[in-house]
Amino acid sequence: MKLEPRQVEAFLRKPDAAIRAVVVYGNDAGLVAERAVALARTVCEDLKDPFRVVDIAGDALKADPARLADEFGAMSLMGGRRVVRVRPAGEEVVAAVENLVAATAGDALVVIEGGNLTPRSGLRTLAENEPCLAALACYMDSESALESLVESAARQRGLSVDPNALDWIVDRLGGNRGQSRSEIDKLLLYKEGDGTRAVSLDDALAVLGDTAAIGIDEVVAATFDGELTALDRALDRVFAEGGNPVQLVRALQRHVDQLHLVAAHAAAGGNLEAAMFKARALPRGGPVRVRFLRHLQTWPLPRLGEAVKTVLRAEIECKSTGYPDRTIARRLCLALAFSARSARQRRR
Repeated sequence: MKLEPRQVEAFLRKPDAAIRAVVVYGNDAGLVAERAVALARTVCEDLKDPFRVVDIAGDALKADPARLADEFGAMSLMGGRRVVRVRPAGEEVVAAVENLVAATAGDALVVIEGGNLTPRSGLRTLAENEPCLAALACYMDSESALESLVESAARQRGLSVDPNALDWIVDRLGGNRGQSRSEIDKLLLYKEGDGTRAVSLDDALAVLGDTAAIGIDEVVAATFDGELTALDRALDRVFAEGGNPVQLVRALQRHVDQLHLVAAHAAAGGNLEAAMFKARALPRGGPVRVRFLRHLQTWPLPRLGEAVKTVLRAEIECKSTGYPDRTIARRLCLALAFSARSARQRRR
């Protein structure tokens, strides 16, 4: 059974009793681990309980494919339903899972943590097509998912998040659920006990502000200016400091979306300043505003339309192809930078 996105939250709270095993997979390792733990805890809250929880490596099942069905049918010496965690796992566990499907008795829940399984994966195909199995995909968080994650975590601690702070936080978070959760927990821990109930932009800046965001701004500037040497240096610096490629792609997407919106307003009549006001796209004063205006003047509206499509394709590639995110982000920056150089040369 293939779990649809709308089914996931309810399933994580209460898995279908007819499901023997759940294959949790995707390119977000943090989210895979988080959801696997949530599923296991629906059976046994203490995942260190030696009588009700068993851990098996995928390689062990390759050597002994009958073991998974045996563990599924085994009973706890102390009573209570058991959970079997298989991690890490890939194609080497297919035979063991087939034996599990064929098992005649047992009530354990098997939670299998796979990697970024492709549509051709035998394990993924088996989980999607067998009625007693479930396939749960875990891909990089979208912007709306990150907003929900931040607000939900804050509500659990009796806090709210100011809208401007929420926008800033989401901008700084990457798509990896584990990293995002860590950053959010750090921020909320900082906030607790100060006597106020709303996370402000100042709170977010104090905890999450770092040089990585500044470095990404430099990449965006060099990309849309078409400055290849500066872009190469900025990319090297961002990645050397552990910058998140998905976060970088989203920063490029926000910038090109804003440019495209303002350019469209300007094309409909009026000057750039009026268009910026109408589109509510008013960058901070000083160099940032100057840079924004320069990009508007460099990039004609049709070329911005193509850039929007190029960035969207790159984000889809990050989520679906399995190619290294850094490679996709660097290739995107170079493509946009060459387009900027071409546009600038046409203006001369």
